[in-house]
Amino acid sequence: MARIDASKLNLEETVVQVRRVSKVVKGGRRFSIRALVVVGDHNGHVGFGLGKAAEYTEAIRKGVEDAKKHLIAVPLTGTTIPFMVKTRFGASEVMLKPAAPGTGVIAGGAVRAVMEAAGIRDILTKSLGSTNAANTVMACLQGLRELRSADAEAALRGKAVAEIVGKKQAERLAAAAASAAEQAALARAAREEEARESRATTGRRGGGSGDRERRGGERGERGERRGGGERRGR
Repeated sequence: MARIDASKLNLEETVVQVRRVSKVVKGGRRFSIRALVVVGDHNGHVGFGLGKAAEYTEAIRKGVEDAKKHLIAVPLTGTTIPFMVKTRFGASEVMLKPAAPGTGVIAGGAVRAVMEAAGIRDILTKSLGSTNAANTVMACLQGLRELRSADAEAALRGKAVAEIVGKKQAERLAAAAASAAEQAALARAAREEEARESRATTGRRGGGSGDRERRGGERGERGERRGGGERRGR
């Protein structure tokens, strides 16, 4: 599978877990920070990465870079997935099941982070076995890799979508896809507006601190002038 170019996507990061880990060496224990990070564009692309460093920010940065190198494309049917999958990674097992519109993301912790980053808004999930965050996320991504859309399956078989799923179901899939595209556009516009407001607020705060610094400098100059005048008077 060809690697997805992360520079062409508007990715957002979610830190799933940050922990301090240790390695026993000859001189004692060597501590470091491990960060599990999920990135996605909320429109069918998601990736998972792991970063280790001596500091929190550097570990998260490495995790984001690693996640961008392992992006996958998730075929969506409207706001959910095409069919149910159940996958295992290590001792963790995850079940992903399609849900009706309006159900929401019924998931917890690590699985919820992956679903929201991929843009899945209606799904039922169940985490079985080990609750290790890294293994759970890997099992979830493995299940998403196994998904195929009706269009891809029809192209693989050399048939029309209506011949595989039926005419009515094909119409429902087309309507769901159009509705999901509209909702994704609205959500993207809302996130961009929120980002602009955040940048504007940060700019105002920066300007306020600059004004305070300028006022402080002016007061200092006035004080120096007054002090110099008093000394000259004496």
